[in-house]
This record gives sequence, C-alpha cells and structure tokens, in this order.
Amino acid sequence: MRGAGGPTPPSAPPSAPEPSAPCAPEPWPGGEEPVRCDACPEGAALPAALSCLSCLASFCPAHLGPHDRSPALRGHRLVPPLRRLEESLCPRHLRPLERYCRAERVCLCEACAAQEHRGHELVPLEQERALQEADQSKVLSAVEDRMDELGAGIALSRRTVALIKSAALAEREKVSRLFTEAAAILQGFQTEVLGFIEEGEATMLGRSQGDLRRQEEQRSRLSRARHNLSQVPEADSVSFLQELLALRLALEEGCGPGPGPPRELSFTKSSQAVRAVRDVLAAACASQWEQLRGLGGDEDELQKLGTEADAESQDPDSTNNVESEAPRDYFLKFAYIVDLDSDTADKYLQLFGTKGVKRVLCPINYPESPTRFTHCEQVLGEGALDRGTYYWEVEIIDGWVSVGVMAEDFSPQEPYDRGRLGRNAHSCCLQWNGRSFSVWFHGLEAPLPQPFSPTVGICLEYADRALAFYAVRDGKMNLLRRLKASRARRSSTLASSIDPFQSRLDGHFAGLFTRRLKPAFFLESVDAHLQIGPLKKSCISVLKRR
Repeated sequence: MRGAGGPTPPSAPPSAPEPSAPCAPEPWPGGEEPVRCDACPEGAALPAALSCLSCLASFCPAHLGPHDRSPALRGHRLVPPLRRLEESLCPRHLRPLERYCRAERVCLCEACAAQEHRGHELVPLEQERALQEADQSKVLSAVEDRMDELGAGIALSRRTVALIKSAALAEREKVSRLFTEAAAILQGFQTEVLGFIEEGEATMLGRSQGDLRRQEEQRSRLSRARHNLSQVPEADSVSFLQELLALRLALEEGCGPGPGPPRELSFTKSSQAVRAVRDVLAAACASQWEQLRGLGGDEDELQKLGTEADAESQDPDSTNNVESEAPRDYFLKFAYIVDLDSDTADKYLQLFGTKGVKRVLCPINYPESPTRFTHCEQVLGEGALDRGTYYWEVEIIDGWVSVGVMAEDFSPQEPYDRGRLGRNAHSCCLQWNGRSFSVWFHGLEAPLPQPFSPTVGICLEYADRALAFYAVRDGKMNLLRRLKASRARRSSTLASSIDPFQSRLDGHFAGLFTRRLKPAFFLESVDAHLQIGPLKKSCISVLKRR
C-alpha cells in the first residue's frame, strides 16, 4: 500500500480499441460528408484518416495500425482520404497514378511512364498540381467570362425561339383568316353562279313549257274537230258545214311553226367562267408557291421581326442580302418576251425587227406618234408590267448602253437632262459607259466594281418592289446590283452620309412600283448597238399567259 505522499507511478498508455468493437460514428460538423473507414462495421464507420493506394481502401486511425506495425504493409502508399480510390489507379496496370505527362496532359503510373511515354516531360503529380493551382484563378476567371457570354447567348437564343414561335403563330392565324376569306369569296361566287343558272333555267324553261302547252292544246283541238267532222252523216249538210268551219278555225289559230329550241342557253357559259377562275387560281397558287420556296431571307425576316418587336434596331440593307450567284434556269421560269415598240423609238434609232436597235447619225422618217421620244435616243418595249415577276436579257453589242424600266405614263417629250433613263423618279437603269457598269435612279449614280459582261439579265419583282441586274455567263447569274428600298428606319441625315444612292432609293424607289412599267433602252453613244437576247428556252409572253 502506497502512502499518500509517495510518488505516483506513471499511468499505462491507453490501448487502441479493438477493430472488432469500434466506436459509433459521430455526426460530422462540416457540410460535406467525410470519407468513411472501409474496415469499420457498416452503419458505424468512422471518418477515415488515410487511404491506401495498394489496398484500395480507406482506414480510420484504429484500423490504420497494421500499416504501422506490419513490415509487409509499410511499403504501401498512404495518401489523404480519397472518395473514389479506383480512379487513382491506372486502368491498364492497376497501379497508382503518380506521374503527370505534360506532352499529353494525362496522369500516369510508373509502368505507363516507362513504356508509352518514354522521352516525354514527366513530373510528380504534386509538382504539377502546384503549378496548375497557380493558374487556377485565371482559368476560373475565363470560365466566368465564358459563362457570362453563354448566358447572353442563351438569352438571345431564347428570345429568337420565342420570336419565331410568335411570328409563326401570327402568320398561321393570318393565313387561316385569309384562306377563310378566300373560301367565303369562292362560296359566294359559287352561290351567284348557281343562282344565275337556276334563274336562266327558270326563265327559258317557262317560255318553252308555255309553247309546249299551247302546241299540245292546238293539236288536241285539231284532233277533236277532225273527229267531229268524220262523224257527220252524209245527209246532214248543216252539220258538215259547221264542223268543217270549226276545223278551219282551229287550223288557223296556230298557223306558223313553233318557236323552236333557243339558239343559245345563256347559263351554259357559267362553266367557262368557273373554269377560268379555277385556272387563274391554280396559276396564282403555283406562282406564289414558287416565290415562297425561292425566298432566302430567313435571317432578314428574323431581323425584321426583331426590329418590329423592339422598334429600335435596324434592318440590314436588303441589297446586300441577295445571293451573288444563282442558276439561270430558275429565272427562266419568269421569262418575258420583250418586243421593241417602234412607236416609241427616237428618230436617231434604227430598229431591226422587234429585237435589235442601233443608234445612227441620220434621222429616220418615222410616222408621228404621241409616244415617240423626241429629245432622248430611247425606245420602250411593248406591253406594260404591273404585277408578278419578269425576266429578260439584253446583249450589249457595242457602245454606251443603258437598260432598265420606265413608267408607262412618263412623258416622252421631256428635255434631255430630265428625260434620260435613270435621271428621274420615273425610271431606273444599268449603264455601261465603255469602261464600267453603274446604276442610275432619280439623277444619282452608283458605280459597280464588276467587269464587263456582254449579256445582262434584268429581273423585275413587283411583289418585292425590286429590280435586279445580273451578268449572265455559262448558265450562271452573277448579281451586279439589286435595287430596293431598305426596311431600316434610319434618319435621312445618317443615311445620306453613309450611302446617298441608297437614301434616294429608300425615299423614292417604292413609288416607281405604283405605276405600270415598261422595259426601256437608252443608246447614249453614236455607235451604240444592242439586241434583245434570245432566252433559248420554251417560253411565252407573261402578258399572253395572263
């Protein structure tokens, strides 16, 4: 027994708990659940202190003891707790990933480093991590910037999707309403035509049935009078005379043939009228469908819709949104035969049939005509254009030539400075001046950079209020310039400072399509000569088609 003042013997070191009876896990104060020990019983696992890359398991301090005591386990590599140990092993060699290849930017085991990556720059994982952590802030900053860009792009894409859906819904409603109105118009026309047939039938049938009735009654009277006469006795002279007189009177009542069948039934023309309406409707549907399929301005339409929705953004200039090259066969569907009108030709222009014209030095004694140009060496095509799409071609043979369109009601007696093609608001043209192409409208000129082409194609699009000029080579159409008013809502001052010619188009070009237009030709130099080009396709005049 020790005394009270005796020294206290040192206490024995606490023994480690047995693996078979670990303590119950305590709730983790942090936010993320820690890696649990793989040797503890399920449901009572303690937080792991280290993970073993050789055992592919994580151990709490109690179960980590064998790695400290056993010489066979001391060579295992222990690392801070890892949640997915299998990802830290090479899938090919099942060895720990300990090296990093900077050439191929992959983690390697020692076997991979010695085989496939020999000669590459290899560093320990910890060294590469330290280097990469130094750049982590830059990477995160770049990620944030990219996420901001993607956020803005997502917002724009969502707005575009909503815009497309709303525009499609509105267009679908408009089309449905228009089809309903068209069906109502056709239904009304059908009712009127059927009523016209019924009215004509009733009128003509009433007359014919009345004639039939009268003829049947007369025949019946004649038959009775003849029968009565045949029944008179031979000795009864009085009755004989009376019955014969009655027969003669019945015969005289209806002398002359009946009216006979009518020469023409007015209501039989109804089917012709309906057939004409059907053909016009079918042709119009086919033409409009071709135009719908030929439109390529989806992006422009989206921008237009966006402009209307915001009332603040600008539409791109439509003259720059046309394909620079297109197949000629597409335009030949709208081929229009142009014949020169000799009653409009200036006296210094010599016509060669209806297709060729050349400027001459001596005046030609043409007959007087109110439509003849008197101050400008110009000639118009026959027929006025007022709807649809038209395409024709011109061969420039020699000299300075201008080709385009002019309003039908433009006075041919205008002086030279105002009457020339493209120098007024009633016409526009493409000019070849011997050196370069340019376009003219309302007195302003816009030079074009394209080289000379002897064959020029002109496409007039009434529905789109546009006039396009093309250089035609080897079956291809190269756009020279497409004239059209821009849809952008720009101030006139800004537009003039950017492009005065486009500003002039924006202000006045659409008004040109409120008139009936004619193909027009201006031969400016004394040697000018042109020919209406053969389209070399089976086509008929648009005016004749209508």
